Amino acid sequence: MNIEKYPLKSEETFTVFEFISEGPNGIIRKMIQYQKTNEPDLFNLAFGDKNMTHFDDTAISNNGDSEKVLATVVASLYAFFDKYPQAFVYATGSTQSRTRLYRMGISKYYHEMIKDFYLY
Repeated sequence: MNIEKYPLKSEETFTVFEFISEGPNGIIRKMIQYQKTNEPDLFNLAFGDKNMTHFDDTAISNNGDSEKVLATVVASLYAFFDKYPQAFVYATGSTQSRTRLYRMGISKYYHEMIKDFYLY
């Protein structure tokens, strides 16, 4: 995807990523976590605003950069799969409207994404 992305920082296991969203509502710290599930090699992609003690996957930032933020999340997938090539990642929104937003983003770039990912 040839979309501008934010710089990512990761810890050494490549299961937690952080970046900063910048827009009209200021600087907002974001976090992406690839969480193990009970199924072998299946991870949940969790994403949200990073607070001091946790991250909030229900926060509404409205920072005017949703496409750049979603492109940054996709960039984290490349890094994650480089480390865990046999993994499967499951993602859904924390609300129906967020799931719809994510599906719209995937649909918009579907033909580019299927070059590098198997989507189910």
